Amino acid sequence: MYLSFLYTVLRFFLNQKTTIGYSFMALITIGGERIFSMVSFQCPCNHTQNFAYGLTFLLGPAAVLLVFGLFFSSSLWRLYTGCCLNPMKLCPHGNCFSCLKVFMGIFTGACVAPIMWLSVALLNGTFYECAVSGLNDNLVVDLFCKNKTLKCREELARVPCDRSKLSSDERMELLLMLRAQSQILGWSIIIIAITVGLLGTCYKNCRSKVSYLQLTFWKHYMDKEKERFDTFAVDYATKLAERNLQSFFENKDPNPFPFPNHKAWEEISAHYTFSTSEQYYSTLQRYVEKIGRDFTPETRPVMDLEHGIEMS
Repeated sequence: MYLSFLYTVLRFFLNQKTTIGYSFMALITIGGERIFSMVSFQCPCNHTQNFAYGLTFLLGPAAVLLVFGLFFSSSLWRLYTGCCLNPMKLCPHGNCFSCLKVFMGIFTGACVAPIMWLSVALLNGTFYECAVSGLNDNLVVDLFCKNKTLKCREELARVPCDRSKLSSDERMELLLMLRAQSQILGWSIIIIAITVGLLGTCYKNCRSKVSYLQLTFWKHYMDKEKERFDTFAVDYATKLAERNLQSFFENKDPNPFPFPNHKAWEEISAHYTFSTSEQYYSTLQRYVEKIGRDFTPETRPVMDLEHGIEMS
């Protein structure tokens, strides 16, 4: 019974790995924002630097997270790798709309972490308070200092710090106004992101060419194929390394080693979307089930230098 319970718990976590991953990302984002706020962030509290400094802390980490999201996107590298030598890899069938849709999907996935950062940072309000208090725009100043003394206009930039010459009540009132605006923006971003995500998912499922259960099976298959591909790749790389080392140390010709040809690697590396004319679940399945495919392995498992690409 104990083993059965553990198996049930394990299956639950495996089935919810996407949710757990996003939850973990949210915790990391919250922790990172708190560290930035308490350790490295020190608002200069003057009109000339507040806006640039606060905006840098608000948008800078979001931009870095966006770059990291794109950098670690395997789908992006599937499309990009080799496209300088063969630009048609970006749009294999000349369908620019389909290509744009793929890039939008990649960009949307990379935006999850930046949106989380912006939401958490705005809900906390520290960076926004510093940035907006440094604006000299009359509209902003009039909004916060309406029906207040001239000193409010002069001291607005010092409100996020303890150096303001305003009374504690006036300073707290301005601080609460800044924080309220920041939190409204934060919740607005969260609501817009959730709404767009929901509408996008509804549209995608509505336009799906397969049923919900088959779509679920497709996602499970892709996860398992990637997982097993990584395992097979490590296994075969180990065998090839052992074969080469054995040949080197024993000073003899290497043993024959069956290896997919370069054309096969190109075909399974292409981005694949489901179509009714080709009812496969991946480029790998499409390749292995292709009638009359070339089973000739590479005689020598080496890199393709056809285009002058060299290893350094």
